[in-house]
Amino acid sequence: MEKLGKGWFSEISDLWPGQCFSLQVKEVLYKDKSDYQDILIFESTNNGRALALDGIIQATQKDEFSYQEMITFIPLCAHKNPQKVLIVGGGDGGVAREVQKHPLVKEIVQVEIDGKVVEASKKYLPFMAKGFNSPKVDLKICDGFEYMKNHKNEFDVIITDSSDPVGPAVNLFTESYYKLLKEALKPNGIISCQAGTVWSDLPHVKKTVANCKQHFKTVKYAYSSVPSYPDGQIGYLVATSDENNDLKTPKYKFTQKQIDELELKFYNDEIHSAAFVLPNFVRKQVQN
Repeated sequence: MEKLGKGWFSEISDLWPGQCFSLQVKEVLYKDKSDYQDILIFESTNNGRALALDGIIQATQKDEFSYQEMITFIPLCAHKNPQKVLIVGGGDGGVAREVQKHPLVKEIVQVEIDGKVVEASKKYLPFMAKGFNSPKVDLKICDGFEYMKNHKNEFDVIITDSSDPVGPAVNLFTESYYKLLKEALKPNGIISCQAGTVWSDLPHVKKTVANCKQHFKTVKYAYSSVPSYPDGQIGYLVATSDENNDLKTPKYKFTQKQIDELELKFYNDEIHSAAFVLPNFVRKQVQN
């Protein structure tokens, strides 16, 4: 909360030293401290409503759809028949909003550890939290690690919508976490996880990919632009045990009519494949 000053919110973190991203604040809508983190929701001048956890922006109304759609539809459309999906985290409801749109998805289980984020999002971020209203979604306020330990070989796709690798999310980037994900998947299932930015912390991205490769045969790093995230870029770690699935080629392609009806603002089958094309300096560290 100390990062609010003189009418501006400034995102200052050791994760990206020497720089910060700031938004002008019109009105603070909600601030509280849960058992896990500081929660702040405010109305900004240019980006609409914004959610910050422990001083780090998680989503803004202006550009959140890029992240939500890409972390969701890359794995869903790379799978032949994604009927049952697990969402780990995602307390703002944005990923649930997108997953429930996919015509082949029949059942969504979401496990979020911080109930206060969910309740605040329902009240102040309804454009994302409306995802919880889908009859496909079964929301559980619990520890994702413990849930997966008790649910093996159950899901076609698992999406980890985590905050950055500090605080309660730090364990969601470890080798042991990817082992849990693999065990909770059905054969040839696919995972998709928030995987950081190559501009601020390429060593972290490289390490995360290496951790994942200890348990999955096909591991890829994709990315999209999200202006309100550090350096305007965010990555997605996508992986499967299916050696014959390159993940870059969508198995399910939305028609233009579906894109319009489902209100997809960012994702399409061409951007799906393009998201895996890496700059040379990244390709040297992360072999796609």
